[in-house]
Amino acid sequence: MSKRRRFGMDLHGTVDFLGKLKTSNNREWFQANKQLYDDARGEFEQFIAILIPVVRGIDPDVDVMNPKECLFRIFRDVRFSKDKSPYKTNFGAFIARGGRKSPHAGYYIHIEPGASFVGGGAYMPESQYLKAIRTEIFENAEEYKTIITSDDFRKYFGGMFGEKLKTAPKGFPKEFPDIDLLKNKHYAVAHRVEDDFWFSDTLVEDVAEMFRVLYVLNRFLNNAISNAVRN
Repeated sequence: MSKRRRFGMDLHGTVDFLGKLKTSNNREWFQANKQLYDDARGEFEQFIAILIPVVRGIDPDVDVMNPKECLFRIFRDVRFSKDKSPYKTNFGAFIARGGRKSPHAGYYIHIEPGASFVGGGAYMPESQYLKAIRTEIFENAEEYKTIITSDDFRKYFGGMFGEKLKTAPKGFPKEFPDIDLLKNKHYAVAHRVEDDFWFSDTLVEDVAEMFRVLYVLNRFLNNAISNAVRN
């Protein structure tokens, strides 16, 4: 019996609520449907509660215990945005050493109708951690290339997420043969999934398989990040 069935996991309500929110993203609708939100949020929180020990079994450095350490708020900060929609139309959770605000590479779940994905790594690392990651790759390029070109990795993840620098990052030689590997602004990856992925009887097992593959990258990244944190 799958863990999803054993725990009574069902994310239909989560996906359904987010779909409705996408078309009615205003405070009036949200307040009138607060119970739908609470139920959906509860389903998602239960799912993350199931995933946390699974992730801890894959990555021994992950120290979080409570899903509240991992879940992101649904409320948007609209102060500096042209889009004044008050709510995010996704539920997200980052399972990592230190929780969702950690600088460490970790494991991310993103549920958004039509735009869901499973991923992780180091997204928007602060400058000192980004430099540490680039230095780690510079000094261990062959190991890094072996990780990101492996069949298991390519089965789920393509290249690194997001934009890249157009030139060599400051402090690194332009003639470095693998200079392109140092130009990423993020060292994060994502595997897009369809909405019905969240309804599978093997949901937990499918996510765990992706996270096992991702662990090899995270271990490499966190070796660099942990050194930077200590220094």
